[in-house]
Amino acid sequence: MTLFMIVLCAVLTAFPAFAQDKPVSLKLSTWLPPAHQINTELRAWAADLEKASGGSIKATLFPAEQLGKAFDHYDMVRDGIADFGWVSPGYQPGRFPIAGAAELPFLVSNGTGATPAMDEWFRKYAPLDMPDTHVCLVVALDPATLNGNKKIVAPEDLRGMKIRPANATIGAFVTLLGGTNVQASAPEARDVLERHVADAITFNWGSLMLFGIDHATKYHMDLPLYSMPFVWTMNQGKYDALSAAQRAVVDSHCTSEWAAKIAAPWTAFEEAGHVKLASMPNHEVYQLTPDQIAAWRKAAEPLKTRWASQVKKADPAVVFGDLTASLRKYGALSE
Repeated sequence: MTLFMIVLCAVLTAFPAFAQDKPVSLKLSTWLPPAHQINTELRAWAADLEKASGGSIKATLFPAEQLGKAFDHYDMVRDGIADFGWVSPGYQPGRFPIAGAAELPFLVSNGTGATPAMDEWFRKYAPLDMPDTHVCLVVALDPATLNGNKKIVAPEDLRGMKIRPANATIGAFVTLLGGTNVQASAPEARDVLERHVADAITFNWGSLMLFGIDHATKYHMDLPLYSMPFVWTMNQGKYDALSAAQRAVVDSHCTSEWAAKIAAPWTAFEEAGHVKLASMPNHEVYQLTPDQIAAWRKAAEPLKTRWASQVKKADPAVVFGDLTASLRKYGALSE
């Protein structure tokens, strides 16, 4: 009996907090297709969360809009429909103006450095931009481009075209250049192209094929046009209800290091998609001349002024300066 008590005390000493914690079940939601790399990495993230919590935190991932539409994920997390959600800030124009800085064209050169850069930068501003939820981490999109059924080489080529933009900032760019925006989430994009509701789309390389959009497009501009942040955020009430030990575990999984770990396979997948698409029959990945690139950059300049006018809770010059400094630190600033 004495030996049993010694062993029992040793076990309880090794796991003092978790031994008394109530089990917690978390619903994780994304709108990405089941095979997407992000879903794979989030499952691994959840498994590590469970292990680190001594089994007191269990999480189940619901991909492919099972719990709600892509556009609704922030509200779903805020309202407790999901405990964690994969949020695209650019899907809701004007709602997250600070995050919109990371959507500006010709800002990001690569996805590898962009993820830790955006994650580190947004932590300072998340309480201002997303005060209703507990922001965990940020993952950056590997730079994406224009894809359509005709070759688009100059900004004026968008005049009169119907474009499905990736986010509100690219939508404003389309409008600025005389095009018409067609609003559709990524899972809906192929359909709007095949029905000719849209003529072209802004999208990244590997995901173009994953979502089947390669069946509805032929020409692909070989230019890192834009990136954008995706925010993995948690219901605030759920976070607050955790024990101190459980919150510490969640905090240890909401870091720039974890953001980079989650993003790495996705970035590699998108880069591989670039190569694969260029080798596919009936597809043309085309480059622009230096003069054409300069024209696109010049055409995008008013977007920064527009973005700055929407930021009310912080100094936009400081916000943008912090972002570019972070991107430069991680070798991801397009200069």
